Order: sequence, then structure tokens, then C-alpha cells
Amino acid sequence: MKIVTASEMREIDRVTSERFGVSSRTLMENACSAVAEFALSAFRAARSFGIICGKGNNGGDGFVVARKLIDAAKEARVLLLADPSELRGDGAESYAKLLHESVSSHPSKTAKGGAPAFHSSAGSSEPPLFEPVVAHAKDELESAAAQKVFASDVLIDAILGTGFRPPVSGLYARAIEKINAASAPVIAVDIPSGADADVMGNQTGAVAHADAIVTFTAPQPAHVFGDLTSGPTVIAPIGSPDEVIHSSLNLNLITAKDVAPLIARRPRDSNKGMYGHVLVVGGSVGKAGAAAMAGFSALRAGAGLVTVATPHSILATVAGFHPELMTEPLEETGDGTISVHALELLQQLASKKTVLAIGPGISRNDETAEVVRKLVMDSYIQLVLDADGLNAFEGDAKALNRKDREGGAKGAKNTTLVLTPHPGEMARLTGLSTAAIQRDRINVAREFAREHRVILVLKGDGTVIANPDAEVWVNPTGNPGMATGGTGDILTGMIAGMLAQYPNRALEAVIAAVYLHGAAGDAACYPSPSGSGKGEQCLVATDLISAMPIAFRRVRARAAEKWARVGGQRSRFPWFVKQQ
Repeated sequence: MKIVTASEMREIDRVTSERFGVSSRTLMENACSAVAEFALSAFRAARSFGIICGKGNNGGDGFVVARKLIDAAKEARVLLLADPSELRGDGAESYAKLLHESVSSHPSKTAKGGAPAFHSSAGSSEPPLFEPVVAHAKDELESAAAQKVFASDVLIDAILGTGFRPPVSGLYARAIEKINAASAPVIAVDIPSGADADVMGNQTGAVAHADAIVTFTAPQPAHVFGDLTSGPTVIAPIGSPDEVIHSSLNLNLITAKDVAPLIARRPRDSNKGMYGHVLVVGGSVGKAGAAAMAGFSALRAGAGLVTVATPHSILATVAGFHPELMTEPLEETGDGTISVHALELLQQLASKKTVLAIGPGISRNDETAEVVRKLVMDSYIQLVLDADGLNAFEGDAKALNRKDREGGAKGAKNTTLVLTPHPGEMARLTGLSTAAIQRDRINVAREFAREHRVILVLKGDGTVIANPDAEVWVNPTGNPGMATGGTGDILTGMIAGMLAQYPNRALEAVIAAVYLHGAAGDAACYPSPSGSGKGEQCLVATDLISAMPIAFRRVRARAAEKWARVGGQRSRFPWFVKQQ
């Protein structure tokens, strides 16, 4: 799913209307139907909804949402932060329609001061009352009528949208303070008020807290990088064709819909030969578990066969973890690492495999590093390089260049090279500091992948995947509990396992593996109806392997939903957990 700027989003809406005949009014109605439907499904027990509206398009959305909630027999308490005469365009029309339709349906009462008041069509003898409240100044937010809005069961933030540029001040800033002080959950329409949609980092100034966000068509940078909510962000299609959604950022957000096709049902006549053979090269004395975890993760991800090649003194330990793994003993150094004398055997083994994964637990022994360099430079199959396998190229990243292998050199089956560094390993490859890597993760990954013609997976919060064409995908799954030893080995195995199944769809396979890896971490970490999670402090790497079947099921289910939905695992409200 493309990530677009705020100006690109406005252009998408314009082209949708002018070229495809979908009016702005229809786009608004579709967007607000999504907000109302989400609010009703997420907070089924809520009776009252407080909708706080600005005078722009976002406020216009709020009026439409209020009308749809009233139609659903809910109490809609609308607070307009402007005089109605200041409304323009679709916003003014939406406000008038809200008043007209509801008053026409229930004209029996008049609110204080002569303002229209009416009841929704609830099936009780005393249905909820709708009464619009208008505030022109900050002190009017302290009135009893305004306080009642902020005391609603659920708040809907429709003050400012994605076109806003900070800072926010005056009446709007005070309203944001009131939202943030409320105990009720908050749903932001399009984006939390006060946020700059194009900012990729921390926001400045007053920003409304959001427990969920419902945005439309495509996410903007702040939705992905802004840490705007601990709850879910829903991206609802509202009528714009895919062909009008363009992004100058060359950025994409991975969603379940992107991943599900690679974990669909298999043919009934499947056999293990159809799903590839992975060779994991790794392990050393004291680090047998890393190679075993990578190997078994490749199997769990769906590879047909997996062989782990490891120093002979730890082979029995590796084999003892999982009987499904095949093993090959390798000659070793005096330190219990892979010896150069094992190189010829490794080259023979690799030539018959679909994917070669190098690095888990392999150590930084100089002789072993020489083995790694020879394997990487001389192998002409798909290759995943991780951990100390990456460190073998410290100061010599040019040796990783795959440009001369493109186009089937030497009769290669597939020359894709996937690198999976964490920021420290990336710093060693590039000569930059870890802090510099973290400050500019996207561009560092993009340029390295382009220069060396590799697929780069830069791990961390919002793992970044860059391809040789300099396009980038951002992963929304995963959690802080995964900051523990061994989770990187699990990822290496999962990438290798997906590549083994889809050797001709390498980029898609890597994207799927990264997303599923984070999803497995979320399934293992957080509570669900089927059991309690391990929690962020207690999670360990092998919990991800156990949780992979749950993660696969959840991804398939989420892909079937009509909206794309990301995040929400750390929500303070249990309603999200119940929907897992």
C-alpha cells in the first residue's frame, strides 16, 4: 500500500472526482460511513458519542459521522468550534443536512436558546437526544453543554485533518487539551488533530491523543512513522481507483493483503520438493541454538526441506532441537567455528539447494569470516546473509555487489542476495555511526540497496525493506518484546523459508517473511481470546516459532477484511484484543 503526502492525497481526491466522476460529496459519505462503522463495531456498548468538529473539511466529516451514528440509534453530541456561519462548501452542506434530516424526523423538541433539538430513532421510549453545541471562545468549552460532549462514552476527533500545518492555537488548542484530559477512548477522523501528516518523526505542539485512527485511501507519513496511536489505524477505501494513487516518496506500508497470497492454501497434490530446500550455514561452540532456530523457522515458514551445516562438535546439539532438521557436519577451527577446510563441502551442498542462509551463530573468527566471504562471492543461488555473516564484510561492502550477477550469470538459478542487518551491523557495513543510521533509516537502506543491487532488510522499530530499484516498504508488525536474543535468527529462517517457496518472487517473499515475523511476535506477546500472551518482558525468541501458526491465521483473516488495518496490539482498551 503506497504512502502518500498530504498534497498527493488532495490530488488523488481531485482526480477521482474530475476524471472518474466520484463527487467530493460521495467521497465524504463513504469516508464517514467507515468511521461510523468502525466506531460502532469497536465500541458496541457505547451509548453516547461526542463529536468535536472544526470549521473545515474534517469538521464536515464529523457532521456526517454524527448523522450516521444517530441513524444507528446512538446519542451524538456535536460540538462545533466555530459559528455555523463560518462553515463553507461540503462542511456547511453537511451541517445543514444533519440538522434538517434529524429535525424533520423528530421535530418534537427545541433545545435551550431556540437551537434545534431532536431525538434519534432509538427503539426505546426515551431515545437519545441530539443537541448541537457551538463554542466560539475557549471559556465556552467550560460550559455544561460542552462538558457533556467531553463526558461522552466515546470521543470522535474531527477538528483538523491532514491538510493542517502546525502549530495549533487558541480555541482548537484548548479543545485538544480537553480531549487529552478525557478518560473516554478517542477515534481520530483521518489524523489526530494538530498532527502534521507529512512528518516522519515526532510531532511538535498540541496534538490530540488517539486510541484509534480511521483514515482513507492511503496512509500519509505521520500515520506510519508518527507514533500517533497505540490502537489500530484503519485505512478505508472510499472510491479512488488504484491507478490514481501515486507516491513520489517511493514508500509503501506492508499490510496483510500484501502477504496473504503467499500463505494461501496449497494444492492437494503437494510434495516437499515443490517448496524448496534451504541450507543454513551457521553455529559455533556456545551458539548452536542460533543455527537450529533459523533452520526450524524456515521449516515452520513452509520450506519443504531444511539442512543445517554446522561444526561437527555441536551437530548433535543442533539435531537434538528438532528431529525434522537434516544436518551436515563441518570441519572446525580450534575455537569450534567453521573451518576453511569445510569450504569445498559447503559449495557442493549449496549448489543443490534453493536458498542458502549464512550467519546465525557463526561467530567472528577470522578463518570462518573467510569461509563466509568465499561462499557469498562464489555462490550463484538465492542467499540470505545475517549476523556475523554480515560482519565478515565490515569495511568491504563493495564485495557484496550483485550487479554483475544480474541476468543469469554463469547459468545461475537466482542470484538474489538478502541482507538483514540491525543498525549496528549496518553501521559496520557502511562506516556510518549507529546514530546516523537511525536518523535516516529509509535513505540509508534505499541507497545501499540501489548501489549494491541487493534486497536490504534494516531491522528495528518499523523494519525497512529496500529493493535495488530504491523502493522501500515499511513493516508495521512487531513489538518491544522482540528485543531479545534469537529473534533475528528466526527472521533469517523465515526469509529463507519463504524464498524457498517463491524463488521467482523474491521481493514479495521477503516482505511477507518480515511481516509474518512481526505478526508472530505480536501473537506471542499480547493476550488474545485463545490464551494469554507472554508480555513484553517475558517474550523469548522460540515463542515466535510457537506462535507462527496463530500469526498465519490472523494474517489470512485480516486480509479478508474490507479495510486495511495495522497496529493496535498495545491499545489500552480490551475491545481490540477481543477482535484478534
